[in-house]
Amino acid sequence: MENKKIDKFVEMINKCNNIVFFGGAGVSTESGIPDFRSKDGLYNQHDVQFDQYTPEYLLSHSCLYQDSKVFYEFYRQKLNTNDIEPNKAHYFLTKLEKSGKLKAIITQNIDGLHQKAGSQNVYEIHGTTYRNYCDKCHKQYPQDYIFKSKEAIPHCKCGGMIRPDVTLYEEGLPENAVYHSIMALRKADMLIIGGTSLTVYPAASYIREFHGKYLVVINRDPLRIQLRKDDLEINDSIGEVFGELEKRMNI
Repeated sequence: MENKKIDKFVEMINKCNNIVFFGGAGVSTESGIPDFRSKDGLYNQHDVQFDQYTPEYLLSHSCLYQDSKVFYEFYRQKLNTNDIEPNKAHYFLTKLEKSGKLKAIITQNIDGLHQKAGSQNVYEIHGTTYRNYCDKCHKQYPQDYIFKSKEAIPHCKCGGMIRPDVTLYEEGLPENAVYHSIMALRKADMLIIGGTSLTVYPAASYIREFHGKYLVVINRDPLRIQLRKDDLEINDSIGEVFGELEKRMNI
């Protein structure tokens, strides 16, 4: 890790009072949650039970309603993160929020770990496995309801199907989360992009709404985005980078 870059990062944070963090799967992989597209990611985990389907189909609106048993079996096996704990990156962002500098977290992750770490202002633009609802009467159900239900396809008393509040393929992103994300980006004087390759659209396009002074990118692999002269890119573990920041900032 380059000390000069960490020093510059600290200096940038100290000069800002409206920071937004935009994060992806790389924030959660350090908690042991596989991402989707890497060599060892969820989409490349071969399972005889599901090999006849594409990963995109298994997490699609079509699968949920046309092959419901398949959808729920895959969902229960692969997306249960209830026993996963936040890591250094999540906890640092919570502290940065409590300091008053971080105004919003925009996450593409659906695991709820930012809230579990104590963050308050989190916009989940792909939804979350921590919320479930009836698709007919919209009654809310506890976060672990689907995972613990003995029904192959969980149903509400009204007859509707209980589904996760996750944005599936073929579904639009949640309008409220998208609106507040864009508003936060437009107001920010600093944007930190972490743990994302910025390849998932339309979510990745929202960073174009940022026109503030400082941009910092933290990702293990370089991103193919045009950086400005004073922008900062750090190709390292986001948990380790934030761990160093915490030591130097004493927050």
